[in-house]
Amino acid sequence: MRYFTELKKSMEYLAENPKTIFLGQAVAVPGTAMSNTLKDVKKKKLIEFPVAEEMQMGVTIGMIMNGLIPISIYPRWNFLLLAMNQLVNHLDKLNEMTDNHYKGKAIIRTSIGSKRPLHPQSQHIGDFTKSIQIISRNINVVKLKKPEDIFLAYKNAIDRKDNVSTIIVEYGDYYSEK
Repeated sequence: MRYFTELKKSMEYLAENPKTIFLGQAVAVPGTAMSNTLKDVKKKKLIEFPVAEEMQMGVTIGMIMNGLIPISIYPRWNFLLLAMNQLVNHLDKLNEMTDNHYKGKAIIRTSIGSKRPLHPQSQHIGDFTKSIQIISRNINVVKLKKPEDIFLAYKNAIDRKDNVSTIIVEYGDYYSEK
């Protein structure tokens, strides 16, 4: 069982659901290690985004409101920070603000950037998991430390019946190391 293989298998599993759609940077085109986990997902399921992280989270919320299950991909925590307004003030409180009118959830995929073989400097390797767990009342946050945890984490995120969104945190270094 390999970390990358489990991620790829999980993305293909999520893609089988007719309500899922994948969006983000380097989703429909190569550009990050995460891109490679989507190479066997049908192109019609992939929406490429420009560098516009807050807009991406806003579109993610709009997709929920339209009955879809978005898998919104931010290659690193440091990029997801740019969407915090939408994440904390809107996604986290969507059900509360609408009296549970919208019955849906998102899966937010991010990672702690890899340091090996080339260290990209501190603006690309942040881990903000604990901070988000503290400020988000209605978002589940899961770290993927072991390959055997990956598929179940994504399966649990999509199978949730309580309309709670999930942020799944991957480790960039583990793509080739585990």
